[in-house]
Amino acid sequence: MLNINNSKNGTDLTFVLEGRLDTTTAPQLEEQVNSLISDVKNLAFDMTKLEYISSAGLRVLLAAQKTMNKQGNMVVKNVSEEVQEIFEVTGFSDILTIE
Repeated sequence: MLNINNSKNGTDLTFVLEGRLDTTTAPQLEEQVNSLISDVKNLAFDMTKLEYISSAGLRVLLAAQKTMNKQGNMVVKNVSEEVQEIFEVTGFSDILTIE
């Protein structure tokens, strides 16, 4: 299960993710990102309460990063040790800006 909360303030958009971002839940996040990202300059994913991310979740982040490379900045914040390890093993720690 994944809880997705987002807050938009002008051209800043933050997604707060809680639970598991996997094959089942990635389409929900992808849909929300795609519907809200068009005029965003600063995109953030807060992963304080994210327990797990699968390849499907990584794909959503990669697509968001590609979009934001053209129109602004993207950061991933408050990553747990487990999720950070997945980012490092997959090479995503080199692609994403992780704070």
